[in-house]
Amino acid sequence: MKFSEVKEYGQAYVIAEIGANHNGDIELAKKMIDIAKECGADCVKFQSWTKDSIFSRKVYNDNYFLRDDYRNRTDYTLESIVDAYAIDKAQHKELKDYCDKVGIEFASTPFSKAEVDMLVDELNVPFIKVASMDLNNVPFLKYIATKGKPVVMSTGLCSLADVSVAVDTLKENGCDDIYLLHCVSIYPPADEQVNLNNIDMLRTAFQLPTGYSDHTLGALAPIMSVTKGVCIIEKHFTLDKNMVGWDHKVSADPEDLKQICEAAQRGYKMLGSYEKVVNEDKERRDAFQRSIVAARPIKKGEIITEADIDYKRPGTGISPKYYEFVIGKEAKRDLEFDEIIQMGDF
Repeated sequence: MKFSEVKEYGQAYVIAEIGANHNGDIELAKKMIDIAKECGADCVKFQSWTKDSIFSRKVYNDNYFLRDDYRNRTDYTLESIVDAYAIDKAQHKELKDYCDKVGIEFASTPFSKAEVDMLVDELNVPFIKVASMDLNNVPFLKYIATKGKPVVMSTGLCSLADVSVAVDTLKENGCDDIYLLHCVSIYPPADEQVNLNNIDMLRTAFQLPTGYSDHTLGALAPIMSVTKGVCIIEKHFTLDKNMVGWDHKVSADPEDLKQICEAAQRGYKMLGSYEKVVNEDKERRDAFQRSIVAARPIKKGEIITEADIDYKRPGTGISPKYYEFVIGKEAKRDLEFDEIIQMGDF
């Protein structure tokens, strides 16, 4: 499935977010691309940064965002990890070319205008992904809006008013092709924090195609999001949840991703429509429904009473909904016990 085919209440476009789970190893990233494709994902997404485009010097000095995997290790600093996990321009092109070869779409989240330019002007990504942290970054959103690409925007960390400002900013600067992703920026959130009903709320509030960016453990929440008619599902992806790194523990492993992709590919068909449609053919309906039958032998000339009739399969005779029409009629012929009563019998 291509991003250009995404539509509201259609098959969900599944983004396997490799993010930084390649741990700075491009060959590992390629292996993850291969497996994401095998699992059924439509897109793999990375994160495009340099150490200067994501954190301030104070954050690096404080090691504030150092994840638990690294907190007790003296050989790592936040700055060294960010630098090691960054992928340069040549590596971006290498990964994009590899995705083209494999047959899966490539995307990435930019963290500066320079990275937006690279992704759009040099790699021609199908959409620009805006992280929750940049939803209130109005100057950045204004710039993104000028690039002529669809924008997929996560909505974690933000109030409804923040989302409204972001949407208005994009529209006022020339971007109307906007997709909102319900997101909870907790790694992982508790069940009661997931709030999948916000998918409906966002769709109603903004009248925009709506999806889900997941940070829960396992595959259940993304699978459940399909029942909300999401058009996009984004989930962090890893080959091993026990790897040392930033997001491995809250990521889908290959088995999780397979389940999510199957739900996306099959689930939207199960949603159906708001019309009551009878899908069973007449032969099946006749076999499973009931008809009015004689509850006892009825002689010709007898008046049929309610006690004289019963309702049994198959449904090839008079429907039970017409029972009052049969009561009080005179039998035109002898009817055997359990015989289906037809319109010509009275």
